[in-house]
Amino acid sequence: MTLNFAGLLDLIGLGQDFAVAALFVFLRIGAAMALIPAFGENSVPQRLRLFIALAFTAVVAPAAMPLMPKDPGLMATAVEIVAGLALGAAFRLFILALQTAGAMIAQATSLSQITAGAPPEPQPAVGHLLTAAGLALAVMAGLHVKVAAVLILSYSILPAGAFPNASDITEWGVWQIAQAFSLAFSLAAPFTIAALMYNLALGGINRAMPALMVSFIGAPALSAAGLVLLALLSPLLLGVWTGALAGFLDSPFEVQN
Repeated sequence: MTLNFAGLLDLIGLGQDFAVAALFVFLRIGAAMALIPAFGENSVPQRLRLFIALAFTAVVAPAAMPLMPKDPGLMATAVEIVAGLALGAAFRLFILALQTAGAMIAQATSLSQITAGAPPEPQPAVGHLLTAAGLALAVMAGLHVKVAAVLILSYSILPAGAFPNASDITEWGVWQIAQAFSLAFSLAAPFTIAALMYNLALGGINRAMPALMVSFIGAPALSAAGLVLLALLSPLLLGVWTGALAGFLDSPFEVQN
């Protein structure tokens, strides 16, 4: 009887250790889930976000438990939240790249006034189209599995309970931001180049025929050509974006000099 009681106490002690580790894992995952694409969108209900965070915690906690600090305190709590926000921000940059590319495409093709949403994230319809399509492709490609793998890997790069090196996290963050802007400009490049050439041609026509109101003819034609080009190039653009996202998921903490 005494041995059984001692074994029960050991089992309870293990449960307490696991509960504390799971709590700190939840702090990191909960902060990350506020920003991770698909799972942290404003359209997702808050209760569903909480359920998703708990589900990811159940997946990540067994792998992260051996890496938890022995006596976590208030400092460890702050570290987990900061680490989660940093990871979530790195993921969110891919959505910002799509939105930036959509805004550039809409501005270049005179479609910026055609909106498909309202605050808190107003953006042109092109941006909404690219964002919705990109999120759908990412989820179909197993985003949830890869996110869980990145979260588990993060405990090796960003140890629980210890603040990361400021220079390292700054270099990594600047690199991710630069990559996001580079991706956005790459996605919008065909439209901006085509719009530039088209406007230069209109300028030449206007110089040759001043009496012709080229703006009344050129603006609708530019918008129509932009829509046709968007329909033709969207699969290619989304393929480039998903490839960049897959590369990040394979090596999320890599920085190339």
